[in-house]
Amino acid sequence: MKNYIRFVVPALFMLIFSCKQQSQDYFFDQPLTEQEKQAQRLTPEILWKFGRITEAELSPDGKEIAFIVKRYDLKRNKGNAEIFVISTSGGEPEQLTFTVESESSIHWTPDGKRIGYLALAANGTSQIWEIDRHSKKVKQISRVEGDIEIFAYSPAGTHVYYTMRVKTDSSAQDRNPDLPLSTGRVYTDLMYRHWDSWWDYRNSHLFVATYNGNALTTTKDINAGEPYNTPLAPFYEPSEISWSADGKKIAYTSRKLKGKAEALSTNSDIYLYDLETQQTTNLSEGMTGYDRNPVFSPNGKMICWTSMATPGYESDKDRLMLYNFETQTYTDLTKDFDQSVSQLVWSDDSRYIYFISGIHATYQVYRIDVQTQQITQLTNGWHDYTWLARKGDIMVGQKMSMRMATEIYRVGDDGKETQLTYVNQNIYDVIRMGEVKERWVTTTDNKRMLVWLILPPNFDSTRKYPAILYCQGGPQSAVSQFFSYRWNFQLMAANDYVVIAPNRRGLPTFGQAWNDQIAQDYGGQNMKDYLSAVDEISKEPFIDKEHIGAVGASYGGYSVFYLAGHHQKRFKAFIAHCGMFNFESEFGATDEYFFEYHDIGGPYWEKPKPRSYNFSPHLYVDKWDTPILIISGEKDFRIPYTESLQAFNAAQLRGIPSKLLIFPDENHWVLKPQNSVLWQREFFGWLDQWLKKK
Repeated sequence: MKNYIRFVVPALFMLIFSCKQQSQDYFFDQPLTEQEKQAQRLTPEILWKFGRITEAELSPDGKEIAFIVKRYDLKRNKGNAEIFVISTSGGEPEQLTFTVESESSIHWTPDGKRIGYLALAANGTSQIWEIDRHSKKVKQISRVEGDIEIFAYSPAGTHVYYTMRVKTDSSAQDRNPDLPLSTGRVYTDLMYRHWDSWWDYRNSHLFVATYNGNALTTTKDINAGEPYNTPLAPFYEPSEISWSADGKKIAYTSRKLKGKAEALSTNSDIYLYDLETQQTTNLSEGMTGYDRNPVFSPNGKMICWTSMATPGYESDKDRLMLYNFETQTYTDLTKDFDQSVSQLVWSDDSRYIYFISGIHATYQVYRIDVQTQQITQLTNGWHDYTWLARKGDIMVGQKMSMRMATEIYRVGDDGKETQLTYVNQNIYDVIRMGEVKERWVTTTDNKRMLVWLILPPNFDSTRKYPAILYCQGGPQSAVSQFFSYRWNFQLMAANDYVVIAPNRRGLPTFGQAWNDQIAQDYGGQNMKDYLSAVDEISKEPFIDKEHIGAVGASYGGYSVFYLAGHHQKRFKAFIAHCGMFNFESEFGATDEYFFEYHDIGGPYWEKPKPRSYNFSPHLYVDKWDTPILIISGEKDFRIPYTESLQAFNAAQLRGIPSKLLIFPDENHWVLKPQNSVLWQREFFGWLDQWLKKK
């Protein structure tokens, strides 16, 4: 009886406390206001009311999909993610969790009875939890020291792998224990900072643990003693690790290079860890580019992964590489397929691999016969598929378009698509989206270039509209049918702008030669492509050719800086976000140097200096004559914010109307809700000031 009181009373107290906490702090749905409904136009505030499907997983029997929807509260400046389940036959989704903190990394247990996920424990660390699919009972599974970042059950349900940061070097404070309040960092090699964070002497390691259905035991660090990351930094993709069908092996991605070697190379490999022998084998040894995303065949005889051939080229063609364990042979299944592959999924009989590939600025579902190597395109249309899963004859995917945020679809082998989720239907029922049109423009070298036109809602062909040239980042990233929560074409159109979005040279989905051309030619053909698009589309009677602006981020920000000195009065306003301004200073302060060597041609001190440095925008500031808004984040280590400061300072000193927007807590992107709304208000305020007639 004493034990009963000792355990049950605190539990009841915690239950009462959590209910009270939920009533005060829980938020999820953010309905539209009456004013927003009446206006019928997309706004930055409405954009933050969209439910965002962040991940999904198909149940072991293929009958249900677990997925996560994240919603944001603009006033609280935070988001909350919850777990839902929906039948693959359709119907209403069922919400499983109702918590103050977010859930992530969902995985069905192999028996399909529970869903595992990551959430915060009482001590504030990220741990594995499980929720019973039907009773909704929740239990904590892991209690490790530190934060679990990725995990997955073995197919037999006897083990779990997970990743966690492990200290692999000593800090200055470790070496000087009498100075515990010192804040200095000491480094002796490159990659001391990456993307948006300084190296804290830790690396992501892969662990495997025995799992008994209630807890984890007998844990082993597979990467013990290694100063490398598994999976790859800075995004640590879960797809870079997988179980074999029998649960006896784990394939994982790692770039086992350190310092200068890591900064200069993309050479990651696929490693095979055997749980019984505890031995690790490099499956892709001798392949010198990116090798990632391993997936075992269900029969255990093969493994496939995505592979790039060129070391140091992060946008090379992603080949579909197959390794046969029985014959110990490698096959490039896409050697005659001039497109990249992603999201690899096997059929149950191990005969087919389904994948996603880009064609003409869309991303479609394909199937390849492993025996004949015949490739079949299954889907068509103006959309982007971004994720796939398959069990038996059930295949599902996540799909988006310029007119629709991500939703989940069922996809048949005949290409038939059935929408399963309608997360944002309440918004689409009220808000009018602009029409998207396809145009093919002839370039200066007589090529055909796809240009998307996004028209304002309630478009009137007898009116003249100001226009925006959208300059894509990457630089090798397609202007596809993406729905962005930052650079949202529908939001631009809703502000009465016609958006001109060219798939200029250097973008994928038009063949590898079109994609590759931009390297070391930043100020060349792709800039002519931009101007070809503007010159052709501005002939339309509904375009006010006297009021056209150019906007872009990252390489798009560089494009804006470069065009500012080369546009011959075409543009009346510019907006550059996180763009490269001075190639020499950017080279000296960035993080990943393989990009600089491949795309720019190497360091500025080489003799002769690579010709790319002639394309540095700072050399042409004397020709700037157009108002410019410049935006950056202080945590951006890819293109340091000082590039934006240099550009703004130059504009100010030259007397060019200019404005600077700096976020001390953002990186290459703007991710926080209120920062994003401020970004949009400044963005459209600047365009309206210079492109709309008073």
